[in-house]
Amino acid sequence: MADDIEGSLAGQASKLRAILQSALDAIITIDSCGSITTVNPATEKLFGYEQSEFLGRNVNFLMPEPYHREHDGYISNYLATGRRKIIGIGREVTGRRRDGSTFPMHLAVSEFQIDGERHFTGIIHDLSAHKATERALRQAQKMEAMGQLTGGIAHDFNNLLTVIVGNLEMLEARLTTTDQRELAQEALDAAELGARLTSRLLAFARRSYLEPEVVNLNSFVLGLSEMLHRTLGETILLSTSLAADLWLARVDPSQVESAIVNLAVNARDAMPNGGRLVVETQNARIDEHSAIVLEGLSPGDYVRLSVSDTGIGMPRAVQDRAFEPFFTTKETGRGTGLGLSMIYGFAKQSGGHASIYSEEGKGTTVNIYLLRHVTADAAIEANSPDVTAISGDGECILAVEDDDRVRRLTVARLKQLGYRVLEAENGAEALGRLASDPNIDLLFTDLVMPGSISGYQLCQEARRLYPGLKALLTSGYAEELVQSDRLGGENLKVLRKPYRQTDLAKAIGEALKDD
Repeated sequence: MADDIEGSLAGQASKLRAILQSALDAIITIDSCGSITTVNPATEKLFGYEQSEFLGRNVNFLMPEPYHREHDGYISNYLATGRRKIIGIGREVTGRRRDGSTFPMHLAVSEFQIDGERHFTGIIHDLSAHKATERALRQAQKMEAMGQLTGGIAHDFNNLLTVIVGNLEMLEARLTTTDQRELAQEALDAAELGARLTSRLLAFARRSYLEPEVVNLNSFVLGLSEMLHRTLGETILLSTSLAADLWLARVDPSQVESAIVNLAVNARDAMPNGGRLVVETQNARIDEHSAIVLEGLSPGDYVRLSVSDTGIGMPRAVQDRAFEPFFTTKETGRGTGLGLSMIYGFAKQSGGHASIYSEEGKGTTVNIYLLRHVTADAAIEANSPDVTAISGDGECILAVEDDDRVRRLTVARLKQLGYRVLEAENGAEALGRLASDPNIDLLFTDLVMPGSISGYQLCQEARRLYPGLKALLTSGYAEELVQSDRLGGENLKVLRKPYRQTDLAKAIGEALKDD
């Protein structure tokens, strides 16, 4: 009988270990003093520590303030009064990873006893992806609501302008003097300006009348080059980077031309002392990972039109509002704030998306994604499976990225490819990681980061200190801008954001093999 009980307990223990090992959520047990007694593998992955670094430590080291200093008081208060604040209830709190970054999480706590001693189990669910989806949904809902409001206002104004223009034309025919006709013509000209304004509002509201055609965007860029040279002036160098095998898109040609000209004018205004402007076309296959970064864009095949400058750039607060109608940072009278909103509306109405990548003092890239037009031959290519991703063999990669969400995504993608991954959020931290771990095979870093060390400088310093180290840069800027004049002769490759998993696999594989 005792053997049966012992065997049953051993089986239950084995079952429990299997559950803990396979659980996707982090599971931590602590004693009544708050010291950690067990963690599962998901906990290591979520917080960035090895198992041995958890055991015996007070669980409050995984919490930012004010939770860090208040945690032990929660337990003492519960043990003394029995009053529950979270045990058996669960709530949303904030966790802190090894690198100091914080993240939202749902924490559910339960109590159990072993040999009369109280213990607690915490089940932690990472809410980062959920919160990102919520933010994207709120932004999409805000833009949709603004579009409905803007479209309604534009429609009503068009009705008013129709009456104004019609009556002015009828009145003009009855006027007898030149001065009278000039006054009527000025009023008509003003009404026409109003009509163009409402047309832009309707474009943002995705209510424009589009006349789509199957086109190759390269022809538009080349056809506009001469006019853009005149528009930009002598202090701005214009260049193009056009994909030779560019896919076709079905769009309204006039809207494409208007978008390119608007973006070029915006770029010119952002470079009062001169600079560089690059118009670029590329094929872009957006997978589920890239779609997370490009909030609002569905996975699929797109043609990407990018306009990049080396201007003053935008702070994050301006980027978040750049597509809103009437939002402008220009002086009064120098802009309506409708250029970017019109481009956004045109892209969305065409089944695509528009996004902005910018860094203060560095420049801005506006990307327009337009759905690929698939012909019968292209359909076979589009539906064919991707080339098998190049898998790693346990090589160690140091991923350096200041954006917490992008860094987490990058780490997950690299691990999925079979690499061992360390992470850092800036250049100084990355150099510290390199000094403490001599087995790093590749430095994979963002180009623009806060602080005094850029991605270029980090690669140069790391290669000086560790001559055998391989390096790969990533950036949201146009490839030509990244490559020209900034690499200083260094043999550094650049992976353009956003990228697909297959693009990442190929770039990492090539960088590791590069001599």
